[in-house]
Amino acid sequence: MSFERTQEKLKILADAAKYDVSCSSSGSSRTNKNKGLGDSSGMGICHSYTEDGRCVSLLKILLTNHCIFDCAYCVTRKSNDIKRAAFKVQEVVDLTINFYRRNYIEGLFLSSGIFKNADYTMERLVSVAKKLRLEENFNGYIHLKSIPGASDELMREAGLYADRLSVNIEIPTEAGLKKLAPDKNRADFIKPMLKVKNEIVQYKAEKKIIKSTPKYAPAGQSTQMIIGASGENDFQIMQTSNYFYKSYNLKRVYYSGYVPISYDERLPQIGSAVPMMRENRLYQTDWLMRFYGFDVSEILNLQHQNLDLDIDPKLSWALRNLHEFPVDVNTADKRMLARIPGLGMKSVYKILNARRFKRLNWEHLKKIGIALNRAQYFMVCDSNQFERRDLSAEKIKGLILQNSTSKYTKTLSNQLSLFG
Repeated sequence: MSFERTQEKLKILADAAKYDVSCSSSGSSRTNKNKGLGDSSGMGICHSYTEDGRCVSLLKILLTNHCIFDCAYCVTRKSNDIKRAAFKVQEVVDLTINFYRRNYIEGLFLSSGIFKNADYTMERLVSVAKKLRLEENFNGYIHLKSIPGASDELMREAGLYADRLSVNIEIPTEAGLKKLAPDKNRADFIKPMLKVKNEIVQYKAEKKIIKSTPKYAPAGQSTQMIIGASGENDFQIMQTSNYFYKSYNLKRVYYSGYVPISYDERLPQIGSAVPMMRENRLYQTDWLMRFYGFDVSEILNLQHQNLDLDIDPKLSWALRNLHEFPVDVNTADKRMLARIPGLGMKSVYKILNARRFKRLNWEHLKKIGIALNRAQYFMVCDSNQFERRDLSAEKIKGLILQNSTSKYTKTLSNQLSLFG
C-alpha cells in the first residue's frame, strides 16, 4: 500500500469520524510557515480526558465509511454521494503503532460504518484491538465504538482488549429513531449495552475472588445521542439519559448537536443548527444529576420541558424554588450546600472543612475562594448582612445576568464549527 493511498484513506476516514463527539474534540489545520516547527492537520488526532482530568491524544478514525444503512442524519449513509474508503485491520494497527512511537498519540478511538452486517464489522474492530494487545504488546488506551446488533461473543471479546466500549443510541427516543432510521431497531443498541454491563458486573465479582481475572472494559461504557434532529425536547433527552445511567451503569452520555448537512423533509433545514448553548445546558444538567444529587424531574418535567438558555439549570431550579433558600452555610448539610447557585462541589467541601473551626462570615467565604456573585442571593452566614433582601426571582435573575458573562454567549444562535 502506497503512502499516498494510506494518507488519502486517513483523510477520508478521520474526517468521517469527526461527527462522533464521544471522544471529544478533533484537530485543527495549521500549515508550517517560515520554516517553523511542525504543522497540524485536521486528520485523526483528537483529545479526550481521563477520569482524573488528564488530557490524552487519540487517533480517531473510522475503519470504513461504507455502510449498509441509510440513516437520514448520518454523513456516511449509503445514499450519500461521498468518497468511500476502508482500512484493513493491519493498516489500523500499523498506523496506531507508528503514531504512538512518534509520540503523536496515547491511544486509539476506533469506530466504523457497517460493511455487511454487525458481526462482520465488529469482528474487524475486535481484531484491531486484539492485534495491538497481543502482537504489538500495546498498552495505550483503546476505545472501541461497538456495532449495534453485534453478538454477545464479540462483545465479550471486545471488552478483553478495549479500555472503553460504547454503543451509540443515536436518537433519544424510539419514535425518533424509527422516523429517521427506519432500518434500525433500538433493541439492537440495547443488547450489546446489556452484555457489556453484565460482563463488567461479573468481572468485578470475580476480581474479588481471583486477583488475576483478566480486565474487562476497565474504563466502562458510554453512549451518545444526537440532539435536535428529531424534535425531542430537553425533558425527553434527559429522561433517556437518566434511564441509561441507571439501567446500564454508563460512565458518560454524550450529547451531539445535530448539524444539518442534507436536504431531507424529515430533518431540520440547513442553517438551523442546534445552538452550542443547548449542548452546554444539557451537559450541565447531566453533571447535576451525576454529582450534585439532583433528580432529573427536579430540573425538567412536564411544566418545564426545555432548559433556559440564558441561565444555567441549577440557577433556574433555585429561582423556581426560592422557598428552599436562604441556606445557612454554617448549618446546612452537603446536599443543600450543593444546591446553592455558584457553588461547585470543591467549594462545598471547603465550606464543610472550614466551618469545623469557626462560624463563617462573608470575609471567611471570600478568603477560602467562594465566588459570591451568584451565591450571595441564596445563602446566609455569620453576618447581619443578608443580600437577597426579599428580592423576587426575576429581580435576582436580572442582577445576576447584569454581572455575568459566558464564553458561549456569542454562540447562542449557532453551533460552533470545530472543524474549520
